[in-house]
Amino acid sequence: MVRALVAAAVLATVCGTGAACATASGTGHRTAGQTGTGDGTGHDAAGPTRPEAAGPTRHDAAGPTGRGGAPDDEPFFVAPGSHAARQATAWRAAGRTADAHLMDRIAARPQAEWLTGPHPEAAVRDRTTAAARHRRTAVLVAYYIPQRDCGAHSAGGAPSAAAYRAWIDAFAAGLGDRDAYVVVEPDAVPHTVAGCAQVVPAERYALLAYAVDRLGRQSGTRVYLDAGNPGWIPDPARLVGPLRSSGVTRADGVTLNISNFHTDRTTSSYGKRLSGLLGGTRLVIDTSRNGNGPHLGPGTDLWCNPPGRALGRPPTRRTGDPLIDAYLWIKRPGESDGTCRGGPAAGRWWPSYALDLAANAHD
Repeated sequence: MVRALVAAAVLATVCGTGAACATASGTGHRTAGQTGTGDGTGHDAAGPTRPEAAGPTRHDAAGPTGRGGAPDDEPFFVAPGSHAARQATAWRAAGRTADAHLMDRIAARPQAEWLTGPHPEAAVRDRTTAAARHRRTAVLVAYYIPQRDCGAHSAGGAPSAAAYRAWIDAFAAGLGDRDAYVVVEPDAVPHTVAGCAQVVPAERYALLAYAVDRLGRQSGTRVYLDAGNPGWIPDPARLVGPLRSSGVTRADGVTLNISNFHTDRTTSSYGKRLSGLLGGTRLVIDTSRNGNGPHLGPGTDLWCNPPGRALGRPPTRRTGDPLIDAYLWIKRPGESDGTCRGGPAAGRWWPSYALDLAANAHD
């Protein structure tokens, strides 16, 4: 579930999903405007079809990225000027060199750019153009579905189905033919499966299918439809019909664990069960904060700023698993999940939490 993302940059919002559910199933997202710089995280937020997902898609995940020409192991774009980069600079200036060095663990690694506001085209174009200039691939999140976050912390999104389709068209126009990984609507499918009363399932799935198909027409774009995390919908069979209705067989795969803390082992095991039910759908896993796995303490808000967590595996396409296309940092480490455990509003930069994530990292 996507937590409110109120991070502030320029034209596009960067987020990590936040859970509105009261278990470790949640995700933290943000929702305020669009940052355009990719500085924030949290979640606040037809045309020709694509090849079936049973087996390799039109993009060969084992090969080079294509037009960008980036190396296989580190193809993703690191945007300058992130919260972590600015924090490291400030701490160095203040003589906190050890802390600045730890913050570099976040600043030097690629993270997703979240698009959550009404005008995505310019921000998408700017990010993908900057990435292409460095021969890298942008990672973007489309997060503007109507009734986003089921009216919870990241409430908002498009005012109508027609407005959403127009928004997706503008997003696609911004992509052009440049390389990008696009995550489609974190939490939208699992929220619906979990019974969000504000959503008409058939209408939502039709909008998601439109997004998958329209974005998939861009020659440099890989499209991944979000499927939640192992703690939210424990039985992956419940997701199969909704994902199919949402166009998953025409996408490049699904994303899992956005803004959550489940380990790579747990998430990949869950993902492989889901993939088997879908005929071989490929996986992308958010590893941004799962280095120590989920928090096991008491309470129902285990997803919200849990203590003692760590950065996870750095973003890479070299996964060692033929079914997993990439490990990515989709949630931006250091941005709050919400006003719990002393944190600021969801999506706001929280230096002390970011520092703990970096200090606890195993890599």
